Amino acid sequence: MRSRQRVFAAVMRLLLKCLRLGRRRRFKLVRQAEQLWHYGHLCLRSLLYNSFTNGDVVLDSLFEPIYWLVDHVTRWFGVVFVALVIGLTSSIVAIVYICLLPLILQTYTPAWICWHLAYGHWNLIMIVFHYYMAITTSPGHPPQAKDDLTGVSICRKCIAPKPARTHHCSICNRCVLKMDHHCPWLNNCVGHYNHRYFFSFCLFMTMGCIYCSISGWEMFRDAYAAIERMKLLEKERLQVAANQTYYQTPMPTFSFRQRAFHKSVVYLWVLCSSVALALGALTLWHAALITRGETSIERHINKKERQRLQKKGKVFRNPYNYGSWDNWKVFLGVDVPRHWFTRVLLPSPHLPHGTGLSWDLPPCVTKQRAPLLAI
Repeated sequence: MRSRQRVFAAVMRLLLKCLRLGRRRRFKLVRQAEQLWHYGHLCLRSLLYNSFTNGDVVLDSLFEPIYWLVDHVTRWFGVVFVALVIGLTSSIVAIVYICLLPLILQTYTPAWICWHLAYGHWNLIMIVFHYYMAITTSPGHPPQAKDDLTGVSICRKCIAPKPARTHHCSICNRCVLKMDHHCPWLNNCVGHYNHRYFFSFCLFMTMGCIYCSISGWEMFRDAYAAIERMKLLEKERLQVAANQTYYQTPMPTFSFRQRAFHKSVVYLWVLCSSVALALGALTLWHAALITRGETSIERHINKKERQRLQKKGKVFRNPYNYGSWDNWKVFLGVDVPRHWFTRVLLPSPHLPHGTGLSWDLPPCVTKQRAPLLAI
């Protein structure tokens, strides 16, 4: 009897010991899982946490593959866009010289002929000059040696000095001085040294398209009516041809030259009107930025900084805003009154103020810079 009790007690002690070991192992596994979870969460937060992270940063991260695709497509199709601009502009000029100029010389008065010849050729020269300069002129790049610059930051993408107003272009893969944007229609960045050429091209191209649209409105109406009449007569001619007998004469048809003339006029007016609307809106947008002394990139940066300081009860002042009138003088390079004629109304390859590395007060500015509370 005692032996049975001893065996039962030994079995029970062994069972209790196994249960204690199982509970210890189970608790140990739970503690290890909790430690691994906390360690992984700490690593993730240390790698990804940023006090400046907001919805815009998350959205930019999600759209990063799309940005990469757009950058590479723009880089390869820049030459195609330039060829398209040259081809469309050349087609409009050819239509004007071949179709419209002979008609103007035959029907207009001498005063109107002189006006169209003078303004049309001046506008064309300004368009060609500024587009060529915008394409061929480098926007400007900072030097690679840090010893040449003082008080600048370092670009995190190209690991090079980054002066004020300089930004990295992901398409050109270089930092650009006073970068505004990368223009695929130029196949070039718009920066410190070619910003004026880009804006002047947009302005004079818009003026030329508006001029062609207004001047060719009556011709467009006549040409459109003639094309509709052609379609109607062609339809009637086919109906008559189906029932024609040997003694009936065919209806008159328009010649190839007449068809080409009317369709060319319609093409000219539609293209010029469309470009005038689209490019005119872009020109007004850049004119507003120039008036405020900003670039396209700085506009977004200043907007966020203005909102941040407004919450703290402070006022943001743009250090590169010299006033509306002085901003235009600095942008166009107007130092003396005669420069409005020689540098604005005539083709001029003069350089902008400064080197794009430092931003001292230009000599043409009449007022001192406003005190800066925050940058």
